Amino acid sequence: MNFSEVFKQSNQLCKVSPDGKYLATCVQYRLVVRDVNTLQILQLYTCLDQVAHMEWSSDSLFILCAMYKRGLVQVWSLEQPEWHCKIDEGSIGLLSSRWSPDGRHILNTTEFHLRITVWSLCNKSVSYIKYPKACQKGLDFSADGRYMALAERRDCKDYISIFVCDDWHLLRHFETETQDLAGVEWSPNGCVLAVWDSCLEYKMLLYSLDGRLLSTYSAYEWSLGIKSVAWSPSSQFLAIGSYDEKVRILNHITWKKLIEFEHPATITSSKAVVFKEVEKRPVVGTENVSIHQITLGSSLFNTQSKYEIASLPVQVTVVKPDLDRANPKIGISAVAFSADNRYLATKNDNMPQSLWVWDMQRLGLQAVLEQTAPVRCFVWDPRKPRLALCTGNAKVYLWSLAGCVSVKVPAEGNFQVQSLFWHGNGDSLVLLGKDQICLCYMHTSSCSVPVTLILSK
Repeated sequence: MNFSEVFKQSNQLCKVSPDGKYLATCVQYRLVVRDVNTLQILQLYTCLDQVAHMEWSSDSLFILCAMYKRGLVQVWSLEQPEWHCKIDEGSIGLLSSRWSPDGRHILNTTEFHLRITVWSLCNKSVSYIKYPKACQKGLDFSADGRYMALAERRDCKDYISIFVCDDWHLLRHFETETQDLAGVEWSPNGCVLAVWDSCLEYKMLLYSLDGRLLSTYSAYEWSLGIKSVAWSPSSQFLAIGSYDEKVRILNHITWKKLIEFEHPATITSSKAVVFKEVEKRPVVGTENVSIHQITLGSSLFNTQSKYEIASLPVQVTVVKPDLDRANPKIGISAVAFSADNRYLATKNDNMPQSLWVWDMQRLGLQAVLEQTAPVRCFVWDPRKPRLALCTGNAKVYLWSLAGCVSVKVPAEGNFQVQSLFWHGNGDSLVLLGKDQICLCYMHTSSCSVPVTLILSK
């Protein structure tokens, strides 16, 4: 592993272009575009105000910068730096802005969700979509970019409208069987639309492209229902994380529950490996038959943390939520499948320091990573079953079938990793601190940082 030098960024605005060639970052009101391999600055743009949101077009030719406080959107061209576009929503305000899949239309949601304005960069035309619902995830595009599903609220009822993205004509419009729709998400193959209710009612609805209700799933009737949702890349599984600290997996044949994953406070399964992060120096000459250490780098003994394989049973750190406060930390807040559909990673807010990895072939617990601090972010490698995570300190952590790695980021100053994401080829990680970024390269001929690798049994 090697690390780049540290660069400035603001508001966690840092994204790699879809073609993987460029790295864009925002620093206050400036947009900086670098070559992702050399990190040399290719373009520098100046926006009219501090940027709140930044996004690449699908073909990597344009970059959208939104300034929500001023109701402005500026678009910059990589091929023609002198060209630019400004969209001013005026007094109606701006809540969010995003690209359409073709990279030639911009969808702006106005304040109070009064409407969505579709701006065309090709012919400068403007279209309006009324009644968008204010909810957690009310808009989603199919993976092939052909269709857009939009949640709507009319006459105190929930509806779904499906638009064709080529010309934005309405394909289907139907009422949903929800009390208070909270989100919509297409399956990766674009055949099924998942629609779920608010946290006050456990209800998952599966619709076909033509608006037919394929199935309804509800695990229980009491309040506090669905908290997180994720499709597997193959569209064969739908994972539903709930406030009752369980993940339920639906299959694509019958849309019934295939398995239910619990997150027990005491881990007893002999098929699972518990990797426990400990903050101490390695002891020279100590042997342990359950721990195999591969040390890389001459400065190993300067490291302050490593992983150990814990002996069963293992007590997981549990935090009792404050139920008197709004949005208590309880239930499954994040679920994500690996790129090969083999593994599922979950985070239970009642156990903030633990990350759970499940084997989808044998439908059981594969590993648990017990950290010394709450897990802030975790992401799968887009090419292989390898998981990266961070906890807000100066380290990055990796899990794979080979074992676990804890690596200190050798950056100057107090660089603490707040979030991270993979480059599309899986060869590098982009690490984001509070106001800086750093790149971590996976494949190098030599390792210049201290690493402790704990192998699975």
